[in-house]
Amino acid sequence: MSKLYQCIVAACDKFVPESLRPLWQHPAGPKTIFFWAPAFKWGLVIGGLGDINRPANKLSIPQISSLAATGLVWSRYSLVIIPKNYSLFAVNVFVAAINVYQLGRAVRHRQSLEKK
Repeated sequence: MSKLYQCIVAACDKFVPESLRPLWQHPAGPKTIFFWAPAFKWGLVIGGLGDINRPANKLSIPQISSLAATGLVWSRYSLVIIPKNYSLFAVNVFVAAINVYQLGRAVRHRQSLEKK
């Protein structure tokens, strides 16, 4: 699979405009997993945004807690690794923020049920 990916990248090299060469050649650019992992992780952000309209009683506190925690941990990690991976940082900040918001909704809902 790696050989196939290298062939695809080599073929694409010819078509990358000069203005995009710095991004293309960056140590965390599209030629590396450091680019693609955060790109696909945006699916978690989209899923979290889709859950904003979900009723609070349908939210899983363990799931959103773990997503919020991993978002925070990986946000920190993305800034201490070399090369610094700002796209990984950005996606994890969004994962953490959305899930902290959802966690607040779920906890408030559970507390309102306890008061009744």
